[in-house]
Amino acid sequence: MSDEQSHEHERSEITYAEHYHPARPRSLRHRARVKSPVPRRSVTQDGEPTGTNPAYVSWLLSQSMLADANEISRQFSGSGTMWQNPFANPGPRQAVETASVWFTAYPLSLITRPDESFLAALADEDLWKAFSDIGIEGVHTGPVKRAGGLRGWHTTPSVDGHFDRMATEIDPAFGTEAEFRAMCGMATWHGGTIIDDIVPGHTGKGADFRLAEMKYGDYPGIYHMVEIEPEDWNLLPDVAPGRDSANLDVATEEQLEKAGYIIGRLQRVIFFAEGVKETNWSVTAPVVGVDGIERRWVYLHYFKDGQPSINWLDPSFAGMRLVIGDALHSLADLGSGALRLDANGFLGVEKSTEGSPAWSEGHPLSQAANHLIGSMVRKLGGFTFQELNLTIDDIKQTSEAGADLSYDFVNRPAYHHALATGDSEFLRLTLRTSLALGVDPAGLVHAMQNHDELTYELLHWSTGHRDDLYPFRGTPTRGEDIAEAVRADLVAALTGPEHPYNLIFTTNGIACTTTSAIAAILGVPALDDLSHDVDDAVRARIMRAHLLLAMFNALQPGVFALSGWDLCGILTLPPSQVSTLLDHGDTRWINRGAHDLMGADPAATRSTAGMPRGRSLYGTLPDQLADETSFARQLQAILAVRSRHGIATSEQIDVPDVSHRGTLVMVHRLAPEHGLHVSVLNFANEHVSATVRSTQLVPGSVVTDMFTDREVGVVDDLLGFTIDLEPHQGHSLLVTVPVVVDTEDDA
Repeated sequence: MSDEQSHEHERSEITYAEHYHPARPRSLRHRARVKSPVPRRSVTQDGEPTGTNPAYVSWLLSQSMLADANEISRQFSGSGTMWQNPFANPGPRQAVETASVWFTAYPLSLITRPDESFLAALADEDLWKAFSDIGIEGVHTGPVKRAGGLRGWHTTPSVDGHFDRMATEIDPAFGTEAEFRAMCGMATWHGGTIIDDIVPGHTGKGADFRLAEMKYGDYPGIYHMVEIEPEDWNLLPDVAPGRDSANLDVATEEQLEKAGYIIGRLQRVIFFAEGVKETNWSVTAPVVGVDGIERRWVYLHYFKDGQPSINWLDPSFAGMRLVIGDALHSLADLGSGALRLDANGFLGVEKSTEGSPAWSEGHPLSQAANHLIGSMVRKLGGFTFQELNLTIDDIKQTSEAGADLSYDFVNRPAYHHALATGDSEFLRLTLRTSLALGVDPAGLVHAMQNHDELTYELLHWSTGHRDDLYPFRGTPTRGEDIAEAVRADLVAALTGPEHPYNLIFTTNGIACTTTSAIAAILGVPALDDLSHDVDDAVRARIMRAHLLLAMFNALQPGVFALSGWDLCGILTLPPSQVSTLLDHGDTRWINRGAHDLMGADPAATRSTAGMPRGRSLYGTLPDQLADETSFARQLQAILAVRSRHGIATSEQIDVPDVSHRGTLVMVHRLAPEHGLHVSVLNFANEHVSATVRSTQLVPGSVVTDMFTDREVGVVDDLLGFTIDLEPHQGHSLLVTVPVVVDTEDDA
């Protein structure tokens, strides 16, 4: 082999975006399609639901995700459509160009017209006109496929907001496959993109898990599950009546590890709750297999016991086939243009040294699996984003070969902390650390509220870099101590007796909405004061702070995402309204109140799924778009500036020191010859005259307000300028280098 041949393959000059032929209408963009949809078989229910009943096994197979995956994947084998798109390298900026502003939906909480499904509501033309007016280009539907589990012939409800998927079929509670395809068509007509979900980390306890328990075919290979020999059943806990599994306590986990069955303790126990989930392992009740033999299995679940983890390195590769088939169905059968990868940072586990926890986070297998998924989606012309709440190093590593975009878990708690304390120091630290470690903000999804809690685990500081020293509050401080201080500040500012409407969620964060977080920060003692007769001045202060947070997320490179809770200004629900949902400690249900974007059913007190209507500060989108002072109209102005100047695909080049602790400055390089963009944000609840200085500025440059096109200053010889900010106000500024005219006569 020659030296030239031995060199590592270089990236092609032809990029993902160029292949898309951006000059062509989106409706003409090629995307592979299946030759025929996945057949939906109806199988008769007959006899006892046991592994020895062929009718029951056939019924389970008719609903199996693995069976569907085998069916749909065969339609792509040997097809030229699989070779039309580059796939090896992620394309974050190309993904951002496809859709840079997303609406993050949550199926359980959207109020629709009477007898209208969630998917039909998202296909509504008036809704897409409103989205287009505001500047929203993509819709992330949230999980809409069947979720939960099966007990015998009967379904059981989802245990985690439909993230415990058990079928590729659309859940009838949310609509039909035809309505999903119609939604994709409406999005395309308006130049938008639909973003669906896959869950590569786990499934629900549906047909696939039940077939695995019965040791049918290669189904046990889908999961991290181990058959326990009958002589060792005495080590296992009994399963309570009415349940199908029991969580192992720490002592049993250790015994089974020593017996060689499982790898034992993992690096952390997500959703830890004493007496509910003390380890990541559970054991099934005795199950009769297809061969008539009774078995008990111990299985891994990173999350809840109804979410058995997928095994990405079983020799059958059954888990991998299931996940890839689900992705093919969403992209090529239903018509979505992108996928969110949920829980994709936990795809590899490995036994560690004696006495140490198993290696379960940042594992190379997770990176390899994400590369496979991301490559497959890019092969089909789509893109992916991941919710990876790990260290910045992990985000960097996965961005090199995995998903195209990553959720911004690093800066999200930091900007809340800046607002809560009136001090941007920690936010500046998170931004600078990301840049220093090579994480491009253009590859991040900068989001406001979603269905989850306000995460404050701050894993980069509390785990991976716990002993590293960072400048914080005037002294070198350990990462672990910084994380502890930030969490304490957020808990004090957002929760407690003075703010009972926000609740702590296990060890992960705080259950709140953006508006309820702001209300607590502003000192509002009770949300009842913000209901029908809210003081206009208080509402205006909340809206101003809300828009400030929107500006932080929108006026930097990357995707900007917001939800219906943000658009309507929804407050948290009183716990008494969702008390049954809180029984197992999941306080996040208080931040998932139902909302009516379009005024579809003003009389509705609940969504179709049963979520109580949340209290709205801003009103419906039609009402807001008719009011120039509304949240939606002011958001529209922010997004118009973002679009006009190409901020979403700019390059962040500086996060300089500030003259007032409450301010934040971000400097971005726009497209060639377009100058610099400077975001100046005031997180302090006071007037500030801020001096902006950056080594990236050039003396004599003209500073222009992007919203008004009015000149507001000139960069001085000390590489700075001064700008006045009201409490919780932000500025988006264009800095243009003066053109030097050569007056010397030609020789």
